[in-house]
Amino acid sequence: MKNTSMILKSPLRILHVLSQRPDSTGSGIYIQAMLREASKNGHTNYLVAGIQSDREAQVDFINDDQCRFVKFKNADIAYPIVGMSDVMPYDSTRFCNLSQDDLDQYEAAFSHHIKAAVDTFQPDIIHSHHLWIVTSLVRRLFPRIPLVTTCHGSDLRQFQNCPHLQQRVRDGCRDIDEVMALSQSQKRAIERLYDMVPDRVHVVGVGYNDSIFVQPVKASFGPVQLVYAGKLSRAKGVPWMLRALSSIEAPDWHLHLVGGGSGEEKAECLNLADRLGHRLTVHGAVSQQRLAEIMKRSHVFVLPSFYEGLPLVVLEALATGCRIVATELPGIIEILGDMRNDVIDLVTLPRLRDVDKPIKEDLNRFERDLKESLQRQMMAVENQPTIDLSGIAERMSAFSWTGIFKKVQSIYYTATANR
Repeated sequence: MKNTSMILKSPLRILHVLSQRPDSTGSGIYIQAMLREASKNGHTNYLVAGIQSDREAQVDFINDDQCRFVKFKNADIAYPIVGMSDVMPYDSTRFCNLSQDDLDQYEAAFSHHIKAAVDTFQPDIIHSHHLWIVTSLVRRLFPRIPLVTTCHGSDLRQFQNCPHLQQRVRDGCRDIDEVMALSQSQKRAIERLYDMVPDRVHVVGVGYNDSIFVQPVKASFGPVQLVYAGKLSRAKGVPWMLRALSSIEAPDWHLHLVGGGSGEEKAECLNLADRLGHRLTVHGAVSQQRLAEIMKRSHVFVLPSFYEGLPLVVLEALATGCRIVATELPGIIEILGDMRNDVIDLVTLPRLRDVDKPIKEDLNRFERDLKESLQRQMMAVENQPTIDLSGIAERMSAFSWTGIFKKVQSIYYTATANR
């Protein structure tokens, strides 16, 4: 039997595995936070991730010789990178469109690089991201190495939208040592969908960088500044947000549209955005530092999404003193909890099919409710540009990455002690 007290004092060799880019989307921000916090706590990191062959990854807190990248698009894998969401902020492929040959190529490439990383690095533990194909693959390849996995929500959506892949995923994922969920509602979904033992699923949450997302004094003159940050897609509710804003004449406002996308949905969003004229600034994809600067200048943050896990961006916006207009999703409710007050408006969702596709008959009502919430918070800005966060400061501190990593590290030690 292992000596638990010795394990608790020992730094770990952690192999981090992500199937997509480590510098884009919420999971990329999450994994970079894990690299940073693990290093601060004396652990040694190694990273395997997916990238597009024509664009290098921008990864902080780890050296190049501690990384291996599976390269998509005419490289290790012929086709563009496969996204955990069906619309990614870069050129991507959908899991639902992969043939059997495509899947075999995908698994073979990740197998090669993960095996090489394990041979080189000899990890004490593997921390994978998403309860999906690569995590299942890792478990089958290395049944004796402790494996912990963070669920990000998009994996649950893929699991439900790709029933033909469910058994392939479940076979490996049900044997993960410990799973980290973002919320209580997500924990329940994991237990149900993956036939997972409840004691192995832990609610860890998500964090924000409290060194850059801080509250300034907001401008008390000029247009009300609004910000949306996320993918430019229908599942994020962007078209209905843009239509709702187009019908608001007063008070004066300006929207900062932050984020990337691809294909027809991005084109639809940008076409609607163009109609807003001088009331709009399109920023594209930006760094965390740049996002923090935009949020600090903004009064209202908008997230009209139809599906989220536990959206990190809501925490970032609230920390910078933005009022919140968001949809009434379980993950958002769990984040805000008893922080909900007159600076937060939650909009009732339309009925949905296939997890994140709204039913057409509900969309007029959804757009009308979204407009009312936006207008209410915009009017409130004129009376109180800078909101008072003192009442929720303690609760917000629990969502710092330092606080989140304490929970993650405890789970690392539980997984290694039980081996």
